Amino acid sequence: MLVKTKAIVISSLKYQEKSLIVKCFTLSDGLKSYFVQSAFSTKKSNQKIAYFQPLTLLEIEANHKNKGTLEHFKEIKLAHAYQTINTDIIKSTIVIFLSEMLHHSIQEEEKNENLFLFLESALLWLDNHEETANFHLILLLEFTKFLGFYPDTSEIEGKYFEMNDGIFTPFLGTSCLSEHETYLFKKLISLKFDSNQKVFAGIERQILLKILLDYYTIHLDGFKKPKSLEVLKEVFA
Repeated sequence: MLVKTKAIVISSLKYQEKSLIVKCFTLSDGLKSYFVQSAFSTKKSNQKIAYFQPLTLLEIEANHKNKGTLEHFKEIKLAHAYQTINTDIIKSTIVIFLSEMLHHSIQEEEKNENLFLFLESALLWLDNHEETANFHLILLLEFTKFLGFYPDTSEIEGKYFEMNDGIFTPFLGTSCLSEHETYLFKKLISLKFDSNQKVFAGIERQILLKILLDYYTIHLDGFKKPKSLEVLKEVFA
């Protein structure tokens, strides 16, 4: 079946000497994996290796056989050429980290148009704004809405956040954040991408990132912390 759709590159894996296996999150079909033969050959100008960098926004035409095997691109072009993400070290590090997070988190292969549109708009926002220190934290928290474990804020006045049940409580249990951690977490919940980026100190961002990674680990079976985590910490140190 020939499909034309937007796609976000989640990961790419080199196969043998010249080929790639590329995982994309598509608007039309959700998660799809593609085999790109001779991706490193200059002759295949329509399948340049640059197209398959983490979280690149593409417009693709592809043959989807939907048999659980690798699909194949027919045509590829950029849906949006990033202006700053590929040249700004902080933004490019954020993108590499987030692509790993998405790779380990999106486990359902079905179409999810709302998730695609959320990720697309978030990446365009990142590309067009300079103050982005909290971007990855806000995105990871918002992403839990699509994964099914966004915190229940109905009792948000509670002093402690209980990680296993995702609720706020007045009682300190063994799986609760401390009062200070809960305060920071509440502050994060109130933020949007356009909010003041200086509301957290560097050490507070580190605390929140650990909270979010622990939260993902609790609620996602087989979740692995990204290898790029240490690089991200260095960039924001």
